[in-house]
Amino acid sequence: MAFELQMLGVAVLIGLVHLLAAAVAGASQRGLKWSAGPRDEPVPVGGLAARLERAFANYRESFPFFAVAVLVAYLGGRFGALTMLGAGLYVGGRLAFLPLYVLGVPWVRSIAWCVSFTGIILTLLALVV
Repeated sequence: MAFELQMLGVAVLIGLVHLLAAAVAGASQRGLKWSAGPRDEPVPVGGLAARLERAFANYRESFPFFAVAVLVAYLGGRFGALTMLGAGLYVGGRLAFLPLYVLGVPWVRSIAWCVSFTGIILTLLALVV
């Protein structure tokens, strides 16, 4: 299997980690009754649970762009050095982003985001060069 498709699979796993971490942390603050109920009334969370929810929201914003870029490059027969680098940067940046966000590390977290964004751009660039 192509490296880029493997990285897409890893990115899905990263998303699942985000989802599970945010859900567990949120349920621990909101309680199981609220979590199992209809959730008609929002219950805000704070601290770690809030950071995990924001990190997951950030992940959900970028993942579709990465996934589509990889799939279009694959379908267009454009895999090569740029897509390999792009996929590696996206996954590496996203792997670093979650713990940095959870720990509240400024600047370095933003650099990790920029690395992942650069990965998307490089993967797209392979479609036109």
